[in-house]
Amino acid sequence: MWATDLPNLCPSVNPVNPWALFTICSRTELSAAMVLKTELCRFSGAKIYPGKGIRFVRADSQVFLFAQSKCKRYFHNRLKPAKLTWTAVYRKQHKKDHAQEAVKRKRRTTKKPYSRSIVGATMEVIQKKRAEKPEVRDAAREAALREIKERIKKTKDEKKAKKAEVMAKSQKAGKGPRVAAQAKGPKIGGGGGKR
Repeated sequence: MWATDLPNLCPSVNPVNPWALFTICSRTELSAAMVLKTELCRFSGAKIYPGKGIRFVRADSQVFLFAQSKCKRYFHNRLKPAKLTWTAVYRKQHKKDHAQEAVKRKRRTTKKPYSRSIVGATMEVIQKKRAEKPEVRDAAREAALREIKERIKKTKDEKKAKKAEVMAKSQKAGKGPRVAAQAKGPKIGGGGGKR
């Protein structure tokens, strides 16, 4: 790297003395921020950086990542992470992470109420329904219920009429009303039981 290239890398470099770079430039200006893919420990919830941690694959091919052998040991001994004070689950349950909660509180904004039209109904129709008086609503509900009951009654009457026609036809055919078969006596002989 040449002294002439330094001003291009870091805009805050003094062009007179480019070697003052290391005292003036911040670390973030010098290099692009390197992103590391961290994963979370399945037991403790701690961050696991690349090249660290223990990977355990169960017989059902489910992968578990552990930050350290202690976490793996506790997991296999079926200890609950919620009962150990140093795990993320415990800290979350007992509200120990105050810094994260404060950030969450700041982010929360009050949602302004707004009305949106529903598919098939415009805003005018919705406003009209809201403005209706309860008596009008009750009357409409009763009318709808009455209409449903009438429809059910009509279908029942039709079924009864069909049944009566079928009975009349069967009596004309000479079959007569069916008489229940006489009760049979007890069975004699084997016919069941273990073989």
